Amino acid sequence: MNREPALDLTEAADGGVYFVDASDFDALAAAAAEGNLYVCRADLAGCEDKGELLRRLAAALKLPAGFGQNWDALVDSLRDLGWLHGAGHALLLDHVNDLRQAATKDFDILLGILHEAASFAIGQHRPFFAFLSLPEHPIALPTHR
Repeated sequence: MNREPALDLTEAADGGVYFVDASDFDALAAAAAEGNLYVCRADLAGCEDKGELLRRLAAALKLPAGFGQNWDALVDSLRDLGWLHGAGHALLLDHVNDLRQAATKDFDILLGILHEAASFAIGQHRPFFAFLSLPEHPIALPTHR
């Protein structure tokens, strides 16, 4: 059997957006914490539009009070997560399918923003991972050392 190599959450170059099963969140959070990444969880159950999505992300990411509640503000915030201390960041977004089914366009924009944030972090040599509970494309989980 040919298995994909496990992600190394300390490697900035491995950063990106990954679809996982929600049952993997605890293992991912443990691996991220072990790698000194700040772990942020957001539950998107029942999230059906951009406004609710941005409110939930702002709360989960502890965004500053002046957060603009728009896509540009989210991009800017994800590029600079300096108030969340750690060697990098791991976002675990649960029940993302609720948003995908209710507001496909908002879901697609969120994916683009997360990909852009990961690319930006790679350029800064900073690990940034977004794990979304969509099991369509399982990945090899990080291994504990």
